Amino acid sequence: MTTTVPIGLAEETEIEAYADFATGAPTPVRNLLGVGSLRIGSALVLAVREDPSRFFNRAGGCSSDEPITADVAAQVCDFYREHGVPEGAFMIAPPLLPTDWAATASKLNLTESNRFVKLGCDTETALSAPDGVAALDPGLRIGPVEPHQADEWATVMMTTFGFTTPGMIDMAASCVGRPNWHQYAVWEGERIVAVGSLFVNGECADMFGGATLSEGRGRGAQSALLTARARTAQAAGCRWLVAETGAEAPNEHNTSLHNMLRTGFEPLYERSTWLWRDR
Repeated sequence: MTTTVPIGLAEETEIEAYADFATGAPTPVRNLLGVGSLRIGSALVLAVREDPSRFFNRAGGCSSDEPITADVAAQVCDFYREHGVPEGAFMIAPPLLPTDWAATASKLNLTESNRFVKLGCDTETALSAPDGVAALDPGLRIGPVEPHQADEWATVMMTTFGFTTPGMIDMAASCVGRPNWHQYAVWEGERIVAVGSLFVNGECADMFGGATLSEGRGRGAQSALLTARARTAQAAGCRWLVAETGAEAPNEHNTSLHNMLRTGFEPLYERSTWLWRDR
């Protein structure tokens, strides 16, 4: 199978998911966390000032029709500075990097950092039940998240990733039931042990925020969540699915990456994170 996800759409879907996840929170939560967003050219920029991890400070969504320029990159850095964040990232697919990017990065003091694998597939492939996909442990069950379960669902996701700053869990919980979002969980008894979201962006959907507590790992939870979300994407009329996860270094094993590969996802490219730091 040759994945045909348009690169610009894949990148746009990712940054739209992050931006909606944060900016769609209630005003008191946004104010508490210092959430801000701005579109500059084809880039969409997000900042969450009170997030000490700096993970949510990101700019992406560049397209081949409107590639990022040195002027746009400088305006993104200005936005980060004006918003009061000490560090922000540029997420740009390698095929969309301009030929003068090295000069731009040098001028703006951008440094190359962590690498991520961008993956994609069509919805039919993800639902073809390829061999090797782990079955869900009989002691677990999967289902959509209801509004009254939002806090527990958000707590599992955000604490698993280490996002425990006051307001972060409230930000996550607020996306349950929001348009274009679908949340799923895996339960052991009455307790949620694994979670995952789907963000729908027209014909493309992003697998967002898959996380599993230690006691739920190795029991097929994330494979089941991938399949459930693929079914939802198909029902929503999506042609493609995209996801991103950390690239493997030598002698490393990224379980999330291999779960997606077994489900039918293919690597599209590896993408470096370019970091801006206020100096």
